Amino acid sequence: MERDIDKFLTYLEVEKYASVNTIKSYHGDLRLFKNFLGSQLRRISLNTNCDALRDGEQGWGETIENIDHILLRKYLVYLREKGHSKKSISRRLACLRSFFKFLVREGYLKSNPISGLSAPKQEKKLPLFLIEDEVTKLLETPEKDLPGLRDRAILETLYSTGIRVSELVGLNLEDMDFIGGVVKVRGKGKKERLTPIGDRALRVIRDYLEKRPAVSLDKKNPLFLNKGNTRLTDRSVRRMVEKYIRLASIKTDASPHTLRHSFATHLLNRGADLRSVQELLGHVNLSTTQIYTHVTTERLKSVYNKAHPRA
Repeated sequence: MERDIDKFLTYLEVEKYASVNTIKSYHGDLRLFKNFLGSQLRRISLNTNCDALRDGEQGWGETIENIDHILLRKYLVYLREKGHSKKSISRRLACLRSFFKFLVREGYLKSNPISGLSAPKQEKKLPLFLIEDEVTKLLETPEKDLPGLRDRAILETLYSTGIRVSELVGLNLEDMDFIGGVVKVRGKGKKERLTPIGDRALRVIRDYLEKRPAVSLDKKNPLFLNKGNTRLTDRSVRRMVEKYIRLASIKTDASPHTLRHSFATHLLNRGADLRSVQELLGHVNLSTTQIYTHVTTERLKSVYNKAHPRA
């Protein structure tokens, strides 16, 4: 099975242009499943003649061809017993769906054992977002020194564009179009898109670039640098956002993704249409964006009260 996993991960990287984080996540999910299979095999071997097991007369054996929907259902039960959330189980199941679909397509499997196996029903959870006053307070929290200018520029960019933190840390100087007011973003699957960026964010980025030390790199010139004058990481940006959330005394468990949620919610509240927000967020499916319609009820009520003759 290890060989099949390696082929699948190579396929994700080479053909699907999956991100490093996606490949790492899928690898972890598949190793967990492989370890579960190993525990099942050891359990069978305790009650089965080893020669018979090796000949495939009893048990499912070590080969991936013998995995069936019964064994997969056992795996779901195993995950629930280990305390995995419904969201976590659904994600691991989605990984297996992609894995087995790949194996069938490449001819390694004749049939897909996971077809017909449904994921646990998800609880609808509204995205966490900040109100406009909280965003303003957060953006004004950093100091005026160089580290503060960089942090302010990062916060302004996240809120002005709605990009993911992984997309932000991948930005280079040449991706910025200060005249056109757009930035080139590399999203999931290495897909590129041009995203508008506001004047306030552009001004802060200019201030930061004017004061930061000149850095000459052989390849790309990152837009945002750490103390060592190298590219920032996702984790460092997350820690930075959490720090300013505390300093601004905002009572919420906010993250860089909270600014993305706030970006989408505020656009919809101010009259943006859903498909435009979909494009700005880089969502492939409109259904992914529709979750934000649940938090725009107040705007809809306002329109109703103004327009309906008996409101």
